Amino acid sequence: MEAEARWVNDGLTFLAKGGSNHYVVMDSKKALGGSEAASSPMELVLFGLLGCSGFDVVSILQKMRMLPDTFTIKAQTERAEEHPKIFTKIHLQYVFTGSDLKEENLERAVSLSQEKYCSVAGMLNKAAEITYTVVVNPELEQETTS
Repeated sequence: MEAEARWVNDGLTFLAKGGSNHYVVMDSKKALGGSEAASSPMELVLFGLLGCSGFDVVSILQKMRMLPDTFTIKAQTERAEEHPKIFTKIHLQYVFTGSDLKEENLERAVSLSQEKYCSVAGMLNKAAEITYTVVVNPELEQETTS
């Protein structure tokens, strides 16, 4: 895999291009000299984790012949106080909606992604504690508790 990033002569904005010939813009907070015109590199790392795991989960569920109506992964992180300010904790919430969803199959798909298939999770696990929860049909839970 190859990639390059070019400074666009404006604060901290960089334009990156990978071997796939796709471009990504990166920037930083104004307080750090950026213009907040794009995602930060650390945000892109988090996006990579979400995409990698999401791809795995959908592929596994397709093989199980069980696709949800909607599927969202939400992330919350904690970072080190000192430089380098790496992620130290990442919590992922996998939210599924749909009928006839078997929670044990969803749990299995997420577990396989986190423990076996997702290369981004495998890398980040070297530095950060990654935890997750699986939520099925949260709107139904709200209706029954109201």
